[in-house]
Formats: sequence, structure tokens, C-alpha cells
Amino acid sequence: MENKQKDAMYYLEQAPVTKAIIHMAIPMILGMVANMIYNITDAYFIGMLKNTPMLASITLALPFTTILMAIGELFGTGGSTYISRLLGEKDLIGVRKASSVNFYLSLLSGIVFMLICLPALSPISKLLGATGESLLYTRSYVIAYAIGSPFVIANFALAQMVRSEGAATESMIGMIISVVINIILDPVFIFLFHMNVMGTSVATVIGNVCAVAYYIYYLKRKSQFQSVSIKDFKPNGEILFNIFKIGISAFLLSGFLIISSLMFNNYAIIYGDHVVAAFGVANRICQISDFIGMGLYMGVVPLIAFSYASNNTQRLQEVLKKTALYLVSIILTIAFTLFLLRTQIIQLFSSDKNVIEVGVIILSALLLSTLFAGISGLLTSMFQAFGKGFQSNIMSVSRGVALIPIIIIANSLFQLNGVIWSMTVSEFFACLTGTILWLFSKKAINEKALQERMTFDTDVM
Repeated sequence: MENKQKDAMYYLEQAPVTKAIIHMAIPMILGMVANMIYNITDAYFIGMLKNTPMLASITLALPFTTILMAIGELFGTGGSTYISRLLGEKDLIGVRKASSVNFYLSLLSGIVFMLICLPALSPISKLLGATGESLLYTRSYVIAYAIGSPFVIANFALAQMVRSEGAATESMIGMIISVVINIILDPVFIFLFHMNVMGTSVATVIGNVCAVAYYIYYLKRKSQFQSVSIKDFKPNGEILFNIFKIGISAFLLSGFLIISSLMFNNYAIIYGDHVVAAFGVANRICQISDFIGMGLYMGVVPLIAFSYASNNTQRLQEVLKKTALYLVSIILTIAFTLFLLRTQIIQLFSSDKNVIEVGVIILSALLLSTLFAGISGLLTSMFQAFGKGFQSNIMSVSRGVALIPIIIIANSLFQLNGVIWSMTVSEFFACLTGTILWLFSKKAINEKALQERMTFDTDVM
């Protein structure tokens, strides 16, 4: 056990940068790919029912599931980046307290969310943009998510906590456990038990429960640094501030994505269920590029945070440069390949000519925006790793808020085409904002490193 922990710290602290990036990113990418496969098979199984309103309902419910992700990211990103910085500072007592506080707060938030949502499922479904036949399907889809919300939120938090100490493979295992169980149970609940769309969400919740059980086992039995013991649950102002100052940026990002998704759904539904269904299919296909990119830049966050906290400026700069190079290369390669095969891929998910026709256009727009989204994601992750709450929050707000005026104006000028391409324009705007913030922050980070190096030299003398 001790050797495994030393190996994990070796990748954070001493391993050659390329080797460290591969160790941290590949398991995360594989976990994201597994999650992407689940999302695609989810749509595929529902598509087999040949019911367009049913296929549309899982897209309409996306903002609801994104809320759960937002809360999970609050504790996952906020807690994990703080834990990585504490490890870089060698504050192991702080790590135990922070990890315990983070875990139990994530569970508590899920319980509160469940109690709020269960009595209001019908109004929530209408708020999501569901009408007519899709309203019943959307409501049945979100019921299981509402009941299982403590486990869904805890799963997000624990996966990143485990990865924060360099245990990237163990974090991936939990993700794969959740996805594999989900994929196995999907056809059982959908077809055998005739639960239709509700079957997919029930399968998802069960997968999350199993992943949470695995992460708790790892942190209790194998982690040398972190704790899920109630004895270490000792929240104080410093722990809460450090979790929430970065966690809130991740929450805001997901929160504003919810608003933008709601707006997109409500504008898309104007043009028919087939547009919503086409967006759901195209969005899942585009996740091939998005999730692999996310796996890369999210995977290296502990590496960035640790290098920054330990004031290893040279290593930090090398990590950032190589991660950016790998990210752009991977996204461009995947996006170009999917673009060439866009029509054939859409046809795998629907035989509806209207869905295919508009789906090809939507997929083209999403594939173009995925490069801008990837760069924005990397910049946001960098600010979170540095503990820069202001810059993180600006990025989160810009990525979500930009779509609101853009989609309103684009719809009035270009109707459906304006709605579709508004997402690409908003991602470009967020990418530009992040680049400007980084140019200003880079100077401040270099000045901090120089000041600390001078202090170190003075102490030695």
C-alpha cells in the first residue's frame, strides 16, 4: 500500500513531465471514453424504441442531470484542487480534514437536493421545456435521478478526490465500474422490465452507487493521505473557504450551462421535437472529442496544482505547454474525422429524415466549437488548480452567459440556423476571454514565483 502511494506522489512530484501527463491523463481519458460510450449507447437503446418524443426527453432532461453534475463539481473540483495544493505544501493533517469534510458535505447536499426536487417533479419537467407527450417521458426520466442524487453527487466528488493524490488509475476504475454496470442494466430495465426512458436513469443511479462504494473502500483501505472517517469531519472557515472559492467556479460553469441548455431547448422546441432529438444525438457524438479533451485537461489538474503549490515553476510551465499541445492535436484530429463521417454517423441513431437532416448541421456546428471549448476548459482548469477564484469565476460566467444574448439575436436574424450556430459563437467568445485572462495572470504567477525564490535564497543565506 505504501509503495503505491509513493508511486502516485512520484508522478506528481518527480516523474518526467510527459510521463506524468500520460499517467494522470490516460486513465481519466479512458474513464471519460467509457462515460461517452454509456451516453451514446443510452441514446442508441432509446432510439431502438423508434419514439422521437422519448428520444427528445433525454435531451430535455439534460439540464436536470447537469445540476447534479454542478453540485458534484463544486465539491469535486473545489475539494480536489485544495487537497492537491495541501499535498504540495506537505500539510497531511489538512488533507485528512479537507477530504472528510468534502465527502460528507457532498452527501448532505445530495440529500437536500432530493428533498427539494421530489415534490416538484412535474413543474421541473415543464421548466425543462417538456410539453405534450415528451412531458411524461421527461418526468419519468428525472425521478430516479432525484432519488439517487446523493450518490450521483458523491460520485463526482470522490472520483476527483481520489485523483487529487495522484491515484489516477483508481479514479478511472470507479468511473468504469459505474459505466459498465450502467450499460449492462440499460437493456434490462428498458426492454425486459419495459421501463423505457426511466430504465436508463435507474441504471445510471445504480452504477453511481457501485462507484461510490468502490471509492469509499479505496479511501478507507488504501489511501495514505485522505480520510472519509466521520472523526476527521471538522469543518472550519479555512477548509470551507478553500473548497468553495474554487468549487463555486465549477458550480457556476455547470450552472450557466444549465441556463444555456434550457434556452437552447426552449428555442429548439419551437422548430419541433426532431430538432431537440437531433441535438441530443449530435451532442452525444461530439462527446467523443469533448470527453477525450476533458479527460486530458481534467486529468492533469492535480499535477498543475501540486507543481504550483510546491513552487516548481519550471515543471509547471512544461506541464502547461505540453498539455496545450496534446489537447489541440487530439481535438482537431477527432473532430475532422467525425466531420467527414457526419451523415453516416447520424443515420446510426435515427431513421427519421428530419432528424438526420438537421442533425448533420448541428453536428458540424458542435464539432467546430469543440476546439474552442477544449481551450476554454484547459484555461478554466488551470485557474482552478492555481486557486484563482476570480479568474475561475469569470471563465465560468463567460462560458454560460455568452450564449444568452447570442442565441436571442441569432434566432431573430437567422431562425433555426442562428440557434444552431449560436453555441459555436459563444464558445469562441469564452475562449477569447480566457486567453486574455491568462495573459494577465501569467505575469502575476511569474512574479509570485520570483518573489518566493528570492525569499528562499535569503533564508538559505
